[in-house]
Amino acid sequence: MTFNPLAERFIRDTAHRRIRFIANKPDRRDLAEYRDKQHQIRADNDIPDEEDVMFVEVTVGDPSEFESELRVCGEVVHGRYRVLTMQSATIANALAALLLSVRDMTGQRPHIYFEWTEGNPLAHFLRFFLFGQGEVAPVTREVLREAEPDRSRRPHVHVG
Repeated sequence: MTFNPLAERFIRDTAHRRIRFIANKPDRRDLAEYRDKQHQIRADNDIPDEEDVMFVEVTVGDPSEFESELRVCGEVVHGRYRVLTMQSATIANALAALLLSVRDMTGQRPHIYFEWTEGNPLAHFLRFFLFGQGEVAPVTREVLREAEPDRSRRPHVHVG
C-alpha cells in the first residue's frame, strides 16, 4: 500500500490520538453529504465533536483487475473534511488493508465507523448470496479477523 504525501500526513497527524475513520460511499461529494454523514456517525456512536475523524472512500474499479498495490490519496474536501480515497476491486478488502497499514504505521489500533443499510435483512442476504454484494461492515470485520488472529491487535469496526 502506498500513500500520497497528503494521505501520509493525515495519518501521521492523528497518530498521537485515537484514529477514527468514517466509511463513506461517495455520492454527490457535496458539503451536505460529508456534514450529514459525520453528524450521523457521531450521534450513532457518541463521538464528541472535539474528537478527530477522517473519511475513507473506496471506488470500485474493474473487478477483473487485481492490483497488488493500493494507492491511498488524501484530499481536503470543502475546506474542512479530510478524505482518504482508494480504488479497488473489493471495498472490504481495501478498507481492511488500510486499517492494518495504519495500525502498523502508527502502532495504534484504528477505528472505522459504518452505517447499517436500511431494509430487509433477508433481501440483503440474498443479494450477497446471489451477486456477491452486501454489507461492507461485516465483511470488512471478517477480513480483519482472518488477517489478524490476535484480537488485541485487530482494528476496531463499529456499526451504528
